Amino acid sequence: MLETHHYWALFSSAFISSTLLPGGSEALLLYLASMAEGGQWPLLWLLATLGNTLGGVTSWGVGWLIARRFPARQLREEHQRGMQHLQRWGDKALLFSWLPVVGDPLCVAAGWLGILWWRALLFIFIGKALRYGLLLAALHAW
Repeated sequence: MLETHHYWALFSSAFISSTLLPGGSEALLLYLASMAEGGQWPLLWLLATLGNTLGGVTSWGVGWLIARRFPARQLREEHQRGMQHLQRWGDKALLFSWLPVVGDPLCVAAGWLGILWWRALLFIFIGKALRYGLLLAALHAW
């Protein structure tokens, strides 16, 4: 049986993992799920998804704030190309915000480009919910 501090640890780990800071929310989710009763899995999924989504939206906010200080014209050429790709795919590119290495900067870039916050929130949530759901499904199947 999991205790309250387990849930807070998962939420915090998921939040931190979705910022530019390193984290290991996937490992913690799988560990806690292996200790939990099956009825607790939906709550674990929800907490990991919400924490990770809020971290992604925080990264979006950082990008939005940075854009006010450093306009895109000051970017190096390789960064400008990356921004052009994000502009081409738009907010739907945030479905991939769960990817290691590129996901967190993707959220920052989305904020920098001014992608609407509610659309960013929606696509970040969907991508991260699917990722955590697949992890739990894989654990269940194993």
